[in-house]
Amino acid sequence: MGRVIGYVWLLYFPYSILDYLPPKQPSDYLWLAVAGVFLVNYILVMERPNTWRVTIPLEVLACCLFAIFAQGFYLLIFPGWQVASILSNYPKRWFAAFLAAYYGSLIIGIAVLYHQYTTINWANGAIWAFIFPAISPIFSYSFSKSITRSIRLAQSNSRLEAVVRRGERERIARDLHDNLGQSFSMITVKAQLAQKLLAKQPDKVAGELQDIAATSRQNLQLVRNIVNDLRQESLADVLLAQEKNLRETRIALYTEGEQAADAWPTKCQVTLAAVLQEAITNVIRHSHARQVTVTFTATPDQYRMAVQDNGIGKDYHRTNSHGVSGMIERVEQEQGSLTIVANHIGTLVTATLPRKEAHSA
Repeated sequence: MGRVIGYVWLLYFPYSILDYLPPKQPSDYLWLAVAGVFLVNYILVMERPNTWRVTIPLEVLACCLFAIFAQGFYLLIFPGWQVASILSNYPKRWFAAFLAAYYGSLIIGIAVLYHQYTTINWANGAIWAFIFPAISPIFSYSFSKSITRSIRLAQSNSRLEAVVRRGERERIARDLHDNLGQSFSMITVKAQLAQKLLAKQPDKVAGELQDIAATSRQNLQLVRNIVNDLRQESLADVLLAQEKNLRETRIALYTEGEQAADAWPTKCQVTLAAVLQEAITNVIRHSHARQVTVTFTATPDQYRMAVQDNGIGKDYHRTNSHGVSGMIERVEQEQGSLTIVANHIGTLVTATLPRKEAHSA
């Protein structure tokens, strides 16, 4: 639990000690002292994590004493939120021990209260004095666990992206070393040979220069291929990037069949990724949608991707070469088809590509 929220909770602390102010009898001073112990340790728990072994037990003890002997159930809410949140990052047995003391005190306090007052007016709001303390530790523990999982998942995804980028850099370095390095070494050797032949056998220099030119052209094509590979995005690349863009515009992204689509042929993924990029860009710019669903399906004859938003429904076509018209042309070059229609949900973009292996079989 954040420090700010922890201090905000203290606004309710005075209500727990109003019955003892001003003190009229020795027991009032005792309970005010116990409340002081709670307050000091509650603050120390927030400010001094290195004192938790002492401050957390003292805080819980003070609240348990209030619950059992003074029926001060509302005070239990403080450790119910604070301590439960802290223990969500520690072994479950610690939380179990805390719950045993917490609920034990709550049950005993209720039993004592019922013994003193055989009739309790539950309709007058008394039930809330038990419900809030009862649900606080479970709710706080679950909420903190959920936040921790979300943070760790985001960290894992970030690390995975870093690993993928590093792996891509290593692959590029390997390609450059294995291919360009060897080719440039050959060019160097042939250039030195041509220099020597220029003085002794000039007629052979032309052949060596032709070899150098041919090798240079091969290297140029190799560089172009490497650059082209770098520019090509897979479906996962586009989904990863566009999910962030959609999140910033508060549009929820859902996918179906994404894991299976990761195994589709690279050329198919590159084509569909370009369509997906354009489709989601149009969702963000034109649809006024709150969610978009991308569905990947494969049949024996074709690969299919459908992008459905729940926006205003629009057969949008952009005129520039990088827009929808360009995507249609690109899909048709692969003997596929792309359609954009407005339906009862919003706008549906569907792209299909033939399975080349099916046609070649």
